[in-house]
Amino acid sequence: MTTEVAAGGSPARWAPGTRILWRYRENAGRRFHIVRPVTVVRDDEEILAVWLAPGTECVKPVLADGTSVHQEPLRTRYTKPRSVQRDRWFGTGVLKLARPGEPWSVWLFWEPGWQFKNWYVNLEEPLARWSGGVDSEDHFLDISVHPDRSWHWRDEDEFAQAQRDGLMDDQLAARVRRAGRDAVEVIRAWGPPFADGWQHWRPDPAWAVPSLPEDWDRTPAHMSS
Repeated sequence: MTTEVAAGGSPARWAPGTRILWRYRENAGRRFHIVRPVTVVRDDEEILAVWLAPGTECVKPVLADGTSVHQEPLRTRYTKPRSVQRDRWFGTGVLKLARPGEPWSVWLFWEPGWQFKNWYVNLEEPLARWSGGVDSEDHFLDISVHPDRSWHWRDEDEFAQAQRDGLMDDQLAARVRRAGRDAVEVIRAWGPPFADGWQHWRPDPAWAVPSLPEDWDRTPAHMSS
């Protein structure tokens, strides 16, 4: 899993079919707790599109005893000690789309048989590119967008709990809310990427499922100083 690096250490654009990592740092920390190997679909000045294939080995957060995070009651979900574990992405795959500098990415989900299900707006830090992939930090609050263009907020309870538990301060929470309102304006105007026909896209059948490298948690060069 290699890519060219342009002068100054900034990653060059990735060609379709390149395998990279899509990672999230833990909130209020520096460790990576979500890591997903993906295949690049498109990478240019307008959008980065990647495919998370079914069966991909990933890294996900769990409680220290191995219990699923989402099995823990919300009031203690973010305060109990955590670890990470390897697991596989089951079910249908996910197409992830990110426009440069935007504080959210848009994910497309399908039912079996390529029946389009919905778009999912994941509010997050704008993606930071490095030679092996992209890094971000999830901001808890999300938006579901349905084929009929209706939408609704998701995980507002988690967003509120994260603030109570000190995982984001008032300034960051306000910034996330603004980003959410901006995303809603794009949805209402049916701007990109919703109007771009990505729900009709299909992966190249020749693409193999990417593997999870042993150094999935390595620190990019620009962060190591």
